[in-house]
Parts: sequence; structure tokens; C-alpha cells
Amino acid sequence: MKNPNDGFLRGRLRSMKFALKGMWLLIATEDSIKAQLFFGALVTGLGFYFQISNTEWMLQFIVIGLVLVAEALNTAVEKMADFVHPDYHEKIGFIKDIAAGGPSFAGIISLIVAYLIYGSRIFNLF
Repeated sequence: MKNPNDGFLRGRLRSMKFALKGMWLLIATEDSIKAQLFFGALVTGLGFYFQISNTEWMLQFIVIGLVLVAEALNTAVEKMADFVHPDYHEKIGFIKDIAAGGPSFAGIISLIVAYLIYGSRIFNLF
């Protein structure tokens, strides 16, 4: 909650504290985030191994961020929906299914980008 006595800098620092706490809560409690961080670390290692270009690094980190943001927002929607209506409800289920579509789109895009970056490099190994 915004403190009216906070100046600009103190308010930004307080916001950063909440953001870092949220990131930690996601990492500590959500298996989907842990899995995405694992895959992000894996493709980062592949990037070093295959010595990808700066442009490929940028694209790779953009899609890693895209997937993590989509997973975080999906988690927030699911937690909110469960709080508002803890029992099964058809409309809540519909909302949660739509929210789950976001990480699915991001995942598909990330696989396409990974194929474009690593496809030919991996196939050339065989």
C-alpha cells in the first residue's frame, strides 16, 4: 500500500521490495516457474556452447522473459480465482482455462525461437 509520507525514491524502493518478494514467492512455491527457470538455464548453457550471436541472445532472453511473465500472470489469475470462489464453478474454470492459454502461447513461441536458433546447430552434430 502506498505510504503518503514516502518520497519518489523511497516509494520506488518499496515497490522494488514487493516485486522481489513476489519473484521469490513464485520461485519458492510454483513448480511451473521452477520448470521454466530450469529450461531457461538449459538454453542459456546451450547459447554459450554454440556461441550464439548477440541477436540470438536477445531473442532468447526475450522469450525466456515472455514465458516467465505469462506463467506469473497465470498463477496470479488462478490464485485470485481460487480466493474468490474456492469451490468448483464453471465460470471460474473457464477463466482459469483462458489464463492457462497465455503460457501455452508463450511456450509455443519459445519453442519456435529455440528451433530457429538451435535447430540447424543441433542437427549438424549428427
